[in-house]
Amino acid sequence: MLYVVGRDVRGVTYLDNILYVVCEESSTIRLYNTDTLSPLDVVINVTGMRYPRDIVVCRHDRQLYVADKDCIWRVSVDDHSYVKWLTSQFRVKSLSMTSRRLLVTSMSPTVCQYSTTNKQLLCGVRLPSYLWWPSHTVETTHGTFVVGLPRRYQDKIQYEVSELLRFCHLQH
Repeated sequence: MLYVVGRDVRGVTYLDNILYVVCEESSTIRLYNTDTLSPLDVVINVTGMRYPRDIVVCRHDRQLYVADKDCIWRVSVDDHSYVKWLTSQFRVKSLSMTSRRLLVTSMSPTVCQYSTTNKQLLCGVRLPSYLWWPSHTVETTHGTFVVGLPRRYQDKIQYEVSELLRFCHLQH
């Protein structure tokens, strides 16, 4: 089954039987039934959200985390309340979630990991210059990060994934 949203979809995530979708230059989170992909009658309007880039869900605290241009919003899936959870000095590109740890990939290129329980920066790394323009990062079960990014090979851009060791402090 296919459902046309009508705008550029920037991120999708799901919890229980609800799919949450953010679209380019929209302040709303659209909800869909995961079985039928049909839209639900409710949307979540996040006043102040302007340029959503990605969305993830923490199953433990039932919160959505939405990457906006320079901040991250936290939105309750239960009562749809929201707060500007974290303001960033860099442009947020994508998010991933492992347990209660939020991994933020930025365009700087920097990868930072935050605790969702207290917003504490757990670790971060400024990527080496040869790892420019990362698109997405995930944490592996053995504590390393895998980053997807473009690389220049023989004057052509190709895409790859690279595994990085965990860094505990942001390098300047």
